Amino acid sequence: MNRRLGILFIVISAASFGTLAILGRYAYAEGMDVYTILFLRFILAGALMAVLLAARRERLPVGADLLRLVGMGAIGYVGQSFSYFSALKYASAGLVALLLYLYPAFVALLSAIFLRERILPIKWLALALALVGTALTVGPAGGQLAGILLAISAAAIYSVYIIVGAGVMKRVSAFQSSAVIFAAAGVTYGGLSFASGPHFPVTLTGWAVIFALVIIATIVPVVTFLAGLERLGPTNAAMFSTLEPVVTVLLAAVLLNERLAPVTLLGGGLILLAVLLLSHSELRQAAVPPFHE
Repeated sequence: MNRRLGILFIVISAASFGTLAILGRYAYAEGMDVYTILFLRFILAGALMAVLLAARRERLPVGADLLRLVGMGAIGYVGQSFSYFSALKYASAGLVALLLYLYPAFVALLSAIFLRERILPIKWLALALALVGTALTVGPAGGQLAGILLAISAAAIYSVYIIVGAGVMKRVSAFQSSAVIFAAAGVTYGGLSFASGPHFPVTLTGWAVIFALVIIATIVPVVTFLAGLERLGPTNAAMFSTLEPVVTVLLAAVLLNERLAPVTLLGGGLILLAVLLLSHSELRQAAVPPFHE
């Protein structure tokens, strides 16, 4: 049951994160810049999470866990998103997206090295299918070396974020960790935004887009990802997250009238096959009763 719930959490997270690119496109259309968008996204999410923590009568983490969570927000989230958006200046969006989705492989390797996690052959097969499917779905094109290195850096930073999060989530709740991560990222982006000159939304539509980013593309996916990470571990959580580009491509077709090419559909099918293989493996493990000495 715990693994089934973990799978559900990660699928919800991936679907919610899949809306980020679409909502970001709408935010740019309202005249906002990337630093302002990310500042409002994280600072408002942090404020809402603080209200939820108070309602649940949970306290903020302290000590080493607090410092790790601050680092996950101020360094992990900020470093990953900065590398990702910078990479887009030097390489195609498709290539950057593909290189970012190297992170499940990085997570698997880091888990095997540092967490002594055993990676079964079926998981390597699912990982390969997901990577090929992502390549077909996003349609990668060329780019400069700087863009390639920045995109790989984004994947590496996110991998470390997940590994660190796996350790912290053993001691704190998804609500506690999310509140600190959001606040740390929000404060960091606030400094960057005001240093470059913020561009706040000036219409009700603009603010509606921001609140959609906060709720749908931030609070829901991050809280459910951390909850799923706690139940499934870093490797499985990363692999199930490859559903995200499928959701993004489908939403782009429906909301932005972008064309779905046959190769894109094939790529999405491979990702879904990878997720089904991984789900079957995880549910089989869930069906085996734990052994107690």
